[in-house]
Amino acid sequence: MRADLIIVGAGMVGSTLALALEHAGLEIIVVDGSPLNVAPFDTCAPFEPRVSALSMASQRILQRLSAWPGVAARRVCPYGEMQVWDGSGTGSIHFSAASVHADVLGHIVENRVVQDALLERLHDSQIGLLPGARLEQLRHSGDDWLLTLADGRQLRTPLLVAADGANSAVRRLAGCATREWDYLHHAIVTSVRCEQPHRGTAWQRFTDDGPLAFLPLAGSPGEHWCSIVWSTVPTEAERLTALDDVAFCAELGRAFEERLGKVLHADRRLCIPLRQRHAKRYVEPGLALIGDAAHTIHPLAGQGVNLGMLDAAVLAEVLLHARERGERLEQMRVLSRFERRRMPHNLAMMAAMEGFQRLFQADPLALRLLRNVGLDMVDARAEAKALFVRQALGLSGDLPELAKA
Repeated sequence: MRADLIIVGAGMVGSTLALALEHAGLEIIVVDGSPLNVAPFDTCAPFEPRVSALSMASQRILQRLSAWPGVAARRVCPYGEMQVWDGSGTGSIHFSAASVHADVLGHIVENRVVQDALLERLHDSQIGLLPGARLEQLRHSGDDWLLTLADGRQLRTPLLVAADGANSAVRRLAGCATREWDYLHHAIVTSVRCEQPHRGTAWQRFTDDGPLAFLPLAGSPGEHWCSIVWSTVPTEAERLTALDDVAFCAELGRAFEERLGKVLHADRRLCIPLRQRHAKRYVEPGLALIGDAAHTIHPLAGQGVNLGMLDAAVLAEVLLHARERGERLEQMRVLSRFERRRMPHNLAMMAAMEGFQRLFQADPLALRLLRNVGLDMVDARAEAKALFVRQALGLSGDLPELAKA
């Protein structure tokens, strides 16, 4: 089986790329190891533990691809405020969408919700889907990539895109080099019900061990739900994960200073080791890496999926423009345009998150004083805060057309 383009990975980023190229006149196949089924959505079902803070740029991309209605029809929670404070000091900062005349800063959405909305669109398209297909081998065959699946089927393509996540099989089998390091932190993620409403606000407290985020969820009337991401050292993460629900909720409430009252209930907890990874190159002849296959970032600001969606939108734009000019899409001179546009932006975001994370874990008194004074100084300057807000909205820098108003 041969296609003009094969995308390995039908997650949020791979599906976005496929739909962005839906009308490009290319034969596209999306390969994924999961069944790619879309189950009926139950609004009373427990929240999925993994959520994303979708930026305005990501929302626009999903709207342009006609996938946003599927997201909105399921479960989504807009937030217009963000409150950040240092648990070891007095510094704090408050961000508001209204400061840049926006309605919201973003939306907290379960990953499964976004995924199903995109899959619905894929099933309605002419894009080829290969579910339950696990990549086993990968090699060059003439001018093509030859993919061998676990069941023995073989696929050929001149252009292969890896959108298969942080542990990308394509990246590994193609021998793409990465720079990576362990944060020496684990993240506990789950959904919790609080005593008081979240007020459409994303909350983040920096503790001595790491950041703790409470992200608003769209619960049933009278129920106040948040998604939490609690980053801490591995031994503490293991201890917290092993606690019974009552003890965990009590510790979580204390760590959050009970800003939303008592934590009344916690769903099933996941404990995820945190590791930063960045491919040295996003492209080589006939191959491109996007999303977590190219870069993983600390969940500090919830930017991972937004960076991935911008990767997909920019790569689609580069390929469409090259096709209009009659260029061969698999050529390095074409694919390098994508790398030049996305790598600086991704590296800058990763560096900012790394610096932020290190600053808030610093123990020396002088650095603690500096970060508290810094938070208060930024909070007092409307123009500085507006810059941060525009970054959170994803509306700065070299935007693809799909993300523009």
